[in-house]
Amino acid sequence: MIYKILPPSPPVEPIIIPTRRSACAMCLRPQSTCICRWIAPVANEIDVLILQHPAEVHQAKGSARLLHLSLARSHLEVGEIFPDEQLQGLLRGPIDRPVRTVLLYPPTPGMAPPPSLDTAGLTQPCRLRLVVLDATWRKSLKMLHCNPLLRALPRLALNQAPPSAYLIRKAHHAHQLSTLEAACHALTQLERDLQRYRPLLAGFDGFVAQQLSFRNKR
Repeated sequence: MIYKILPPSPPVEPIIIPTRRSACAMCLRPQSTCICRWIAPVANEIDVLILQHPAEVHQAKGSARLLHLSLARSHLEVGEIFPDEQLQGLLRGPIDRPVRTVLLYPPTPGMAPPPSLDTAGLTQPCRLRLVVLDATWRKSLKMLHCNPLLRALPRLALNQAPPSAYLIRKAHHAHQLSTLEAACHALTQLERDLQRYRPLLAGFDGFVAQQLSFRNKR
């Protein structure tokens, strides 16, 4: 038998698998971009259900997580199309706290108008449950189209909301509110308390400034 002597093989370089940056257990963002410093605890009277579109979960400029972490009475659920049984449970809320559920959303062109909420005669705001959609306008319309239970909810439109401070949008307009701003103004309108949500809106200003500083460093 003849053996052929082969040249030595070149050294094999180790494969380096990049590790994910450690995330904050509270806000779920990388530690370097943690937003927990902007959390402003608020004892809201009205339960808030935040339905977040999956595309918004990892959006750096998203405000829904900050809103959820700040409100004492809130629940955040991620999804686009919800089974009726699951959505009924989410809209109903805790069994021991029966409430009337209202959707924070303006009238939708091309859709039959749902009943509106008469806030003038509202005497017990704590018996309400506010549903907020965290999505772009186009994706929120799809969420309404795909979830008839949402379309059937009475609507709440904002009255004279102040200009938005949401300066991190690519195309910012004063009337385009973030999820956090819209929810705070809706809660202020329903609870008739002008002071309660100001610390949270101030925290939101800090969050926006932080995101702008990150963007300017790129």
